[in-house]
Amino acid sequence: MDLKVLWNKFLETVKQEVSSISYNTWFAETELHDMNNGKARVIVPMPIHKKHLSDSYKEMATRIFNEITGSNFEFEFLLKDEIDDDNSSNVQKEPPIEEVGVPYNNPIASNLKPNYTFDTFIVGNSNKFAHAAALSVAENPGKMYNPLFIYGSSGLGKTHLMHAIGNYIVQNSNKKVLYVTCEQFRDDFIGISRRMEENGNNFDYVDYFKNKYRNIDVLMIDDIQFLGGATSTQQEFFHTFNTLYSDNKQIVITSDRSPDDLKLLEDRLRTRFCWGLTVDIYPPDFELRINILKKKIAGGAINQEIPDNVIEYIASNMGSDVRQLEGSINRLLAYSTIMGGSKIDLDLAIEALKDYTNTGISEKNNIRKIQKAVAEYFQISVDDMKSKKRSANLAFPRQVAMYLCRQLTDESFPKIGTEFGGKDHSTVMHSCDKIEAEMKVNKELVKTIENIKKTIT
Repeated sequence: MDLKVLWNKFLETVKQEVSSISYNTWFAETELHDMNNGKARVIVPMPIHKKHLSDSYKEMATRIFNEITGSNFEFEFLLKDEIDDDNSSNVQKEPPIEEVGVPYNNPIASNLKPNYTFDTFIVGNSNKFAHAAALSVAENPGKMYNPLFIYGSSGLGKTHLMHAIGNYIVQNSNKKVLYVTCEQFRDDFIGISRRMEENGNNFDYVDYFKNKYRNIDVLMIDDIQFLGGATSTQQEFFHTFNTLYSDNKQIVITSDRSPDDLKLLEDRLRTRFCWGLTVDIYPPDFELRINILKKKIAGGAINQEIPDNVIEYIASNMGSDVRQLEGSINRLLAYSTIMGGSKIDLDLAIEALKDYTNTGISEKNNIRKIQKAVAEYFQISVDDMKSKKRSANLAFPRQVAMYLCRQLTDESFPKIGTEFGGKDHSTVMHSCDKIEAEMKVNKELVKTIENIKKTIT
């Protein structure tokens, strides 16, 4: 049987045994590479897929595959660059641990938003890794990545992913989950401290606090950066973290910056935040912004069609904050109603949103304009320039385009990287540094840059 046909048959069977979320996250991008010497080698897209498939799905996958083939193959999940390494070692599967929630005397509300699930989270290049990590933690709390630290700018989906983890765990186990903001944790601790000062060393208050934050299976703290400067609260969180971690309880943390950049937090906390897995979320690129808007429209009670050119206008002009993107749809619908049910078209959208568009739009338009100008100058396609291809005729124009985006817009390195097919911010920084250094010794490159600028401005 042809390998592709065989693998498609395997995937169809897998679909019947796992959820659609699990299938799309872990199996959809896999590929059967070969079947030799009793081994079936499967290519996976990222290291997190390799680990999670090996730890959580290898037994199931092996069973299904051998039922289809009538043979006895052993599975190997490998990255593309490992596929030729015959000495690749298998990741050993951990023994199953019975999922039993800890007992607790005073039930505490989980504070989860039921509409924030993995099903309602739109996945794109800028958040794909964070989504996969979050789902992995949700499927194996306390076993895979502990703590899971998610960071990125406001409005990119960190809180959504955190609630999705909690909702998944609650729906699929009897574990006790608690979501709180950093401010809530701090207010609880300050409140307990004040009551103890007013009423003496009353252990009822201490027991309540410890029961809420330590007698649980999963603790999720949102916006941990607000713990900065609060010395006594940091100390309490340090002890809470240690208690949960030593008991193999899952900890999930979000922040607007990486652990290294949380300068107002104690070193011992920042170090612990890196014990598990740290993932970042970048601003959504144009394609993901379009998908977010379409999802918002499809999920709402909208009694008239919103044209594609209106969706594209909003995606181009409302920035990268997901809440702002979704809010623009609400405002557009409200404006249409106020205007007597006017048909939604581009002119109406421009009028309705004129006070809400921001400078980030022209910058994003400039990025695409710069990409187009550079591609035309070097006679290549924009898609090729944004791809992962590394040939010299593409790599150099890509570096020039990244340099010009940094020079001619106010976009950050991560945002520029997002618009170039999800490149890492360090790649953009390297490209800019390389072009700047080359311009100091290469007058022809200086002329090239100036000529391209003339076509943009």
